Amino acid sequence: MSIIQCPECSHNISDKALACPSCGYPLQPVPSSVKRPRKKHKKLPNGFGSIKKLSGNRRNPYAAYPPTTEFTVTGIPITMPAIGYYESWYAAFDALREYNHNPYDINNANLTFTDVYKQWHKIKFESEHFHLSEQSKKTYKWAYNQCNTLHDMKMSDIHKNEMQTVLDNCKLGYSSVRSIKNLFGQMFRYSLENGIVDKDYSQFISISIQDNNERGEPFTEQEISLLWDNKDNMSVQIILILIYSGLRISELEVVEIDLKDRCFRGGLKTKAGKERVVPIHKAIYKFVKNFSQKDFHAGTFRDKKFYKLIQDVGMAPLTNGKKHTPHDCRHTFSWLCDKYKVDDISKHLIMGHSLGRDVEKAVYGHRTFAQLSAEINKIKV
Repeated sequence: MSIIQCPECSHNISDKALACPSCGYPLQPVPSSVKRPRKKHKKLPNGFGSIKKLSGNRRNPYAAYPPTTEFTVTGIPITMPAIGYYESWYAAFDALREYNHNPYDINNANLTFTDVYKQWHKIKFESEHFHLSEQSKKTYKWAYNQCNTLHDMKMSDIHKNEMQTVLDNCKLGYSSVRSIKNLFGQMFRYSLENGIVDKDYSQFISISIQDNNERGEPFTEQEISLLWDNKDNMSVQIILILIYSGLRISELEVVEIDLKDRCFRGGLKTKAGKERVVPIHKAIYKFVKNFSQKDFHAGTFRDKKFYKLIQDVGMAPLTNGKKHTPHDCRHTFSWLCDKYKVDDISKHLIMGHSLGRDVEKAVYGHRTFAQLSAEINKIKV
């Protein structure tokens, strides 16, 4: 016998050794009569669950099973479905530990995006409580088809990045991308209500392209009067909130509503829009106070309430044959600001417009909240 160096770790070892005792590097073929010792993992605690290595050549061979809680009439344990399949024993152990810390419905945990879509679609379009148009069905179906990269993913594995990628990769217009975003919001709300996910990541995604439908036509004085005549209708109150704040309908979902300081904070689209403060006009304060932001969804309000409301209150179609849109509320605010001589810089700050290359306005156009509030309340009802 002589001493040699291990070619892997350079430790001194016997030339008769089958493998280096330090690093395990094989030095000689293992005789067929010699069986390699099976690597042992620590014993799992009672009631913790189990981990099994499945046969065959699998990418994730380790199955983690939750603790047995059901038995047959003869006392034989009923094996629960696996909570997942993992690349290593330790990954399976971590999954079991997380499950024991916060148990969840295994069937829900394994639901894919497609599974959840089918469940949600059945309730949304087949329930007697909802009566959506065929066009709405087609729009949601189209939006679902745009999410093919998510179809086979577990709903619980879908986070902001996966959804944001779908939105960013859509090469169509703003309204099309908004339809996909609306679908994500609806599905995550359903998933949250039914214990499929524990957090709504859809609230963090955004549309990165400009709204290509910013054109519009303000409501006339007569049309505004019709709305005030129906101010006891809560949906009409939402329209009046939009008209007297200049907020986009989608911004009403995300702005911070500060009733104490009587203002909205935040918005969408541009940096100026996201950082703005909008004083609450005194005429709509009580409407804002009664407004339930958590129950408001812009897409649902637009499709199911807005167009029906303007018809119900007696508004005739526009001269071009089209109907008012929610974005016309923002145009109406801009028109009211001009009508009642609201300071131009204050108007732009309230609406979240960038002051652009106008250096004098951008640098010296400071307005305090009190000044903005005084300006917006110049608008008469």
